[in-house]
Amino acid sequence: MTSEELDIAFKEAVDRINDHTEPFPADFLLRLYAYFKKATNNYGRPSSRKPIINAFKTNALFQIQNISEDEAKQTYIELVNNYFLYRK
Repeated sequence: MTSEELDIAFKEAVDRINDHTEPFPADFLLRLYAYFKKATNNYGRPSSRKPIINAFKTNALFQIQNISEDEAKQTYIELVNNYFLYRK
C-alpha cells in the first residue's frame, strides 16, 4: 500500500468510527485513541475530567511509543475493519 493509499484508508476508517452511533467497548476506544494519536502525530495531553481516564490514555500511548506513524495508521485500519467484521 502506498503512503497515499494508506492515508485514504486511514481517513475512511476514522470516518467509519465517527459515523457509528452505538457505543464502543472501552478497551477498543483506548486502542483507537492511542493509534489515532500516534498516526496523526498528536501528542497533546489527555483532556478527560477524570484522572483515571487520563492515566489509561497515557498508558495506551506509552505502550505504542516505538511504532511509526504508518504502522499506527495500518493498525488503526485493521482494528476498525475487524471490529465491524466481527461485531454482533
